[in-house]
Amino acid sequence: MTLKLFIQALTKFLFGLLLVGVLLFLPAGTFDYWQAWLFIGILFGPMFIAGIVLMIRQPELLRKRLDAKEKQGEQKWVVALSGLMFIAVFVVAGLSRRFGWYMLPDEEVYVATIIFLAAYALYAEVMRENVWLSRTIEVQENQQVVSTGLYGIVRHPMYAATLLLFLSMPLVLASPWSFAIMLLYIPIIALRIHNEEQVLERELKGYVEYKQHVRYKVIPFIW
Repeated sequence: MTLKLFIQALTKFLFGLLLVGVLLFLPAGTFDYWQAWLFIGILFGPMFIAGIVLMIRQPELLRKRLDAKEKQGEQKWVVALSGLMFIAVFVVAGLSRRFGWYMLPDEEVYVATIIFLAAYALYAEVMRENVWLSRTIEVQENQQVVSTGLYGIVRHPMYAATLLLFLSMPLVLASPWSFAIMLLYIPIIALRIHNEEQVLERELKGYVEYKQHVRYKVIPFIW
C-alpha cells in the first residue's frame, strides 16, 4: 500500500459519493428522501470496505481498476452512454421525490435492497475468482481462461452481477420511472459483451474452447 494509491482511491470515492448525492438530492429539492440515503449507504458502505480490503491484500488490482481507461473505440461510446443513463436515472428519481410522482411501496424497496446486496456479494465473489478481472476490455500478460466457480455457469458472471445491481438501484430509490430508463442497460451491456468476446476469441488462448463448454453468457438457460 502506498500513500499515492490511498489518496487516489479516497479521492475517487469521495467524488463519487458527492456526485451521486448531488444528482439525487438537488433534483429532489430536499434531503428528506430516505430511499436515497438508504441507497447511498448500501452502495458506498460496501464499496469503502472492499476498497480497504483491496488496498491491503491486492493493491495492484485496486490500482488497475482505478487507472482503467478503455482502449477499444467502440467501448468508449458504451461507457459514455452508460454514464448518461446513470445521470438520467438519479435525476429522474430525485424529480419523482420532488413532484410526488408514483413511488414504490416501502416493502418493494426493502426487497430491492436485499437483491442489491446479494448482487454486491456476487460481484465480490467474481473478483475473488478472477484475478484478471478488469474494468476495460483487454487481455493481460499471462492471462488464462477462468472456467471454474461462477465461470463454469456463465461466461460473464461480472455482468450478471452488475445487471442485478443496476436494475435494483432505481427500485431501492422507489422510482419505477428510473427503472424504465435503467432497462437501457440491457442493450448497452449486450453490445459490450459482443465486443469483449470478439477480443477474447482473438487474443486469449483457449477462449473459443471455453465458449463451447459454457454456452450461456449472463443468465443460465436464457442468455
